[in-house]
Amino acid sequence: MSEKDAALLVIDMQKGFISECSPLYIKGAEATVPACAAVIDHCRKNSIPVFFVTRSYNTDGSNVENTRFEAWLKGGKPLSPGCAENISAAMPEEFGCDPRDYHIIKPRYSAFFATGLDLVLRRLGIGRVILAGTTTPNCIRTTCYDAISLDYAVTVLSDCTSSKTAEIQESNLRDMANIGAEIIDSEALFEN
Repeated sequence: MSEKDAALLVIDMQKGFISECSPLYIKGAEATVPACAAVIDHCRKNSIPVFFVTRSYNTDGSNVENTRFEAWLKGGKPLSPGCAENISAAMPEEFGCDPRDYHIIKPRYSAFFATGLDLVLRRLGIGRVILAGTTTPNCIRTTCYDAISLDYAVTVLSDCTSSKTAEIQESNLRDMANIGAEIIDSEALFEN
């Protein structure tokens, strides 16, 4: 994999998805934080653009997906202004911040759906996206499929993505490989 025209997309690694007390909790997401942090650091050191693609819900719930609304409402309105810090839209402290980072708020699962991501990537001359974050069957997979449809090469970092079960994770990684995504772990990224 060539990194010279690549960008890292870190998807939905927010407390509202990685905190066990959140109704939107994804089992396994918190365990990927150290690997994600190492990849973020590697990309920053190697001048690979880092995009944090996240969710943010309105306090009235008007932009929450229908399939999540009930859990969101009953569970303290995670990822919304004024919710408890441990279920907020904040990212793990391990990720730090860098003024070169990009921040995209997405309204649905794919990082490309109704966002300016494609425009910014093309302006930067990006030909490959490296995907990390949660959840593999939803946001990672839909972003992967949209990226491939938009003619980007896609690399999915297996140890920087998560699903509710190992079986779901493996099945989705296999499906993405079958449509042309490169599936590697973060150690392989560091070797390039």
